[in-house]
Amino acid sequence: MNLVELFNYIRSDPLLWGIIAATVFLVYVFSIGGLSIWIERKWAGLLQSRLGPTRVGPFGILQFVADLIKLVSKEDFVPPDGDKKVFKLAPIVLVSTLIAAGSIIPFSPSLIGSNVNVGILFLIAMFSISPIAVFMAGWGSNNKFSLLGALRNIGQMLSFEIPLSLSIVAVVVMVGSLRIKEIVQAQDQIWFFALQPLGFVVFLLAIHAEAGRTPFDMQESEQELMGGWNVEYSGMRFGLTMVGEYIHLILGSMLVVLLYFGGWKSFGFLPPVIWFIIKTNIALVILMWSRWAIPRFRIDQIIDIGWKYLLPLSILNLLITGALVSMGWFSWI
Repeated sequence: MNLVELFNYIRSDPLLWGIIAATVFLVYVFSIGGLSIWIERKWAGLLQSRLGPTRVGPFGILQFVADLIKLVSKEDFVPPDGDKKVFKLAPIVLVSTLIAAGSIIPFSPSLIGSNVNVGILFLIAMFSISPIAVFMAGWGSNNKFSLLGALRNIGQMLSFEIPLSLSIVAVVVMVGSLRIKEIVQAQDQIWFFALQPLGFVVFLLAIHAEAGRTPFDMQESEQELMGGWNVEYSGMRFGLTMVGEYIHLILGSMLVVLLYFGGWKSFGFLPPVIWFIIKTNIALVILMWSRWAIPRFRIDQIIDIGWKYLLPLSILNLLITGALVSMGWFSWI
């Protein structure tokens, strides 16, 4: 069997092809996750007129490797008065649900783990489970600061989950499909950020809040909660919580690209996978930039942004989209 026959055989087997696609996703997430830590620190240093990491490796690029070694070597502390099973299970639930969400992300027309017909609903469902994992961590820690951070996270997620879902529904209504692959293919002529500017702004703010990054990181407010819901974690369990945060951020960047910037759609001189990765990395850097440029909101301000502003705007965007679809404006998609 030559390489072409082997490739065709693997491509014809959904299980093998799904495993390969999932492996590509995991390799990309963990490699770009480590690299993004270095990029974020260097980017923060540039914005704040300082150097950032410089000691470990050329330009400090191996700093995340040193951090990983430190996490592995640290003591795995479990609060003696907490719920030990829930405490230990929370990081696993957080990371596994986000990895499951990434299993249906299409990197190209052919490189996709599972092109399920309810892909968007599956993604929303997986994103909705992550606050449960955060609450498990806060409850299992038996720490008032952890529990308060977890409750803040739930309140924040409830505020932004509905605008996020409604902005996605507007895209689904316009395309007429829940498959992510078909949503990308519908952007052959024009990317959807031009057809859905209001929905794009709502989605960008909501996905940023979903990732729990500054200025929406009240569940980890160091000034008030000493670090928030994961304050009792150490060693690799703490590392898993950080991995979950970066996977959430990377998934959000991927969704921005898939729903509004044409996914893997290219200009012809690079493979689709490379174009998708380039676009995702640009979106990732933009989301990182806001952490060092915008001050943290108060929890009441965050809740107000979700319920008083983003929710009405997402409903308005959905109504406008539905009216235009009924009038046949998007029949060419």
